[in-house]
Amino acid sequence: MRERKTELEYAFPRTVPVMAGYLVLGAAYGILMADSGFGPVWSVAISLVVYAGSLQYLGVSLLTAGVGPVYAFLMSVMLNARHLFYGISMLDKYRKVKRGKPYLIFGLTDETFSVLCAENPPPELDRDRVYFWVTFLDHCYWVAGTLLGAVIGSLITFDTTGMDFALTALFVVIFTGQWEERQGHGPALLGLGATLACLLLFGPDQFIIPAMAGILAVLFAVYGAGKRKKDRENGGD
Repeated sequence: MRERKTELEYAFPRTVPVMAGYLVLGAAYGILMADSGFGPVWSVAISLVVYAGSLQYLGVSLLTAGVGPVYAFLMSVMLNARHLFYGISMLDKYRKVKRGKPYLIFGLTDETFSVLCAENPPPELDRDRVYFWVTFLDHCYWVAGTLLGAVIGSLITFDTTGMDFALTALFVVIFTGQWEERQGHGPALLGLGATLACLLLFGPDQFIIPAMAGILAVLFAVYGAGKRKKDRENGGD
């Protein structure tokens, strides 16, 4: 008789692509931190507590430039505003989670979202544990990559120019993969259209917040319309 697969055994293969990317990107971040004068302890601590790849890359510049906390806070909010969209699309999936929901929310990075958004574990597995293991494994990959890069960066000195583009490259790869895999391109076109329109209207220095606000307004409207339609259908049964 075949043994029942555990939630960890089910989750691990689904995180392997993220592992491949996070070990490299985390190492690049650790190297940048070491190049800026921060030791492995600081790099790993930030990856454990902050765990926001693009913000951590930006944080290297903010730390070295000695910017004020208010400016750093505003930049962090603008850069990570996209997580609001993840939250909207994950409302139904996380609504019934009973254990570890705060950690799942904390660990919902771009790549973890890309794994979980379409994930439907088989009924014999605990759904909450599958979500936890995917999130936790991805977090471990990022921290491990950071530690590796921090150690390498403290031992070897080399030119790190352009290394901070690694995360942008990963975003492009994820976007391209999702575009090819999904039949409907509405959300992607919405994001591109709103961003381009705000870029033309507000300029390159002020387009991020209006673009995010516009996308968020449309998504809330679509989600609300869908919820009202579902409620009417349920009420009519």
